Amino acid sequence: MLAGGTDFYPSRVGRTIEEDVLDIGGIAVLRGISATVDGWRLGATTTWSEVIAADLPPLFNGLKQAAREVGGRQIQNAGTLAGNLCNASPAADGVPCLLTLDAEVEIASRMTTRRMPLGQFISGVRRTVLAPGELVIAFHVPNPRHSARSAFLKLGARRYLVISIAMVAATLEIAEDRIATARIAVGACSAVAQRLPALEAALLGAPVDGYLADRIDRAHLAPLAPIDDVRGSADYRRDAALVLLRRLLAGFAA
Repeated sequence: MLAGGTDFYPSRVGRTIEEDVLDIGGIAVLRGISATVDGWRLGATTTWSEVIAADLPPLFNGLKQAAREVGGRQIQNAGTLAGNLCNASPAADGVPCLLTLDAEVEIASRMTTRRMPLGQFISGVRRTVLAPGELVIAFHVPNPRHSARSAFLKLGARRYLVISIAMVAATLEIAEDRIATARIAVGACSAVAQRLPALEAALLGAPVDGYLADRIDRAHLAPLAPIDDVRGSADYRRDAALVLLRRLLAGFAA
């Protein structure tokens, strides 16, 4: 089952497609972004270009920044939110951002629908909790309790059109110039993108100023489990994530 096919077709170059393929890209109800009473609904087959063009509050700045780095313009025009998620790559650019937005995944089958936190949906490398006959149909992002904005940074071997070596995302809710809620996530540094609860706790109550990045400690990255591969060593990834996090938080004070 696919919509954009931006991962499916390149993986089959030079060989016959033998499995059954169902293209759901033309089902209108699965596409689009809309405001709801409780927040926002992002349809499963909404493309990255549609995310970039959407009129959304600063809460979604990080997701828009990630959207601009999901391949080139042709990929952004075809690739979808649910495709990026269901592909379950450790380097999926959209996952850390959606984690920090506290997104829920809406799943449908012939009999029923269910919703679950995004953090429970991806179970490992290229694995999700989808059962046979189930389909992701939307993501739901709740309204923040306070004024909120988000950001995203990615490190690759070059500036564009590259798989992440490490990437970070943050959503900060701010009340009276201090952090009321912090959600921080790192991708491409473990089998599944991870929130950093110790760092989130360390940021609570902090003023949004030029010293925000100084609150990060290497111990806050303990949940990560980076690997060695052709794009970088585990130690390099861990160091890169630390630098990216400091740059990301410094940017909130700019």
